[in-house]
Amino acid sequence: MSQSTVNAKAPQRLREAIDHAHAALASAGVPSPRHDAEELAAFVVGCPRPRLHMVGDLSAGQRTVFSELISRRVNRVPLQYLTGSAPFRYLEIAVGPGVFVPRPETEAVAGWCVDELLASGISAPFVVDLCTGSAAIALSIAHEVKGAVVHAVEREPAAAEWARRNATGTRVIVHEDDAAHALPELDGAVDLVVANPPYLPDAQRELVDPEVRDHDPAAALWGGPDGLDGPRMIEAAARRLLKPGGLVAVEHADHHGPQVAALFESAVESAAGAWEQVVVRQDLAGRDRFVTACRAR
Repeated sequence: MSQSTVNAKAPQRLREAIDHAHAALASAGVPSPRHDAEELAAFVVGCPRPRLHMVGDLSAGQRTVFSELISRRVNRVPLQYLTGSAPFRYLEIAVGPGVFVPRPETEAVAGWCVDELLASGISAPFVVDLCTGSAAIALSIAHEVKGAVVHAVEREPAAAEWARRNATGTRVIVHEDDAAHALPELDGAVDLVVANPPYLPDAQRELVDPEVRDHDPAAALWGGPDGLDGPRMIEAAARRLLKPGGLVAVEHADHHGPQVAALFESAVESAAGAWEQVVVRQDLAGRDRFVTACRAR
């Protein structure tokens, strides 16, 4: 559907414009057309989505902007790229081309980390967020665990720039580096390592939604033939960084819980196991989402 077609048919009343946008998005196969139409309308008129019913007519400028945004969403540009932000726990994270859009399921990973850090009683825990992307996890931990010292590591320059932008004015320290080798000065001193690494199997490249395939950076998605290259790298990096008794949480594909747990259970240092308390944990939808473990004491 072309932009000119959307503009020609765009009505003046907001509710009618939303209905028209809903139909266009549904026809294009967008998974949540009503939600996205309302989110973009709220963005254009500058009000919370629940208050859209209080808005009457759109100005000519608002109609033009709304039509342009709907046309781009019809072409499967991610909603968050259009609005410039993604909600994550208690924060709004700035996102755009070049950075992975944080997903709601990752909030469970961040929440577990926050709960564990608060329960630990450590006044100023050292935290490392590997493959940080937009720095959503790192920022949530810094926001909710007031004494935490949080280092966020991102290899890709475009994503690291988004992380730096989001971290401005916060206690999150962004490092543009390879997660596998970053922060050697912290080896054996970190209280918690967390990561949402690339974990999709290469064979799924043609199976994912266009928003993912065409817009999320490839470096944040693809984890090798079995999708486990990212988790393997995180296990080794966490083993290096964590102090005895330190914790790790690594996100994985929803069918990879047992395999990622096995990566930790099979890691051995000399005669002693490298990890204890290896657990596969679920997201809010009840799907296996991340593995946690404790560095052997």
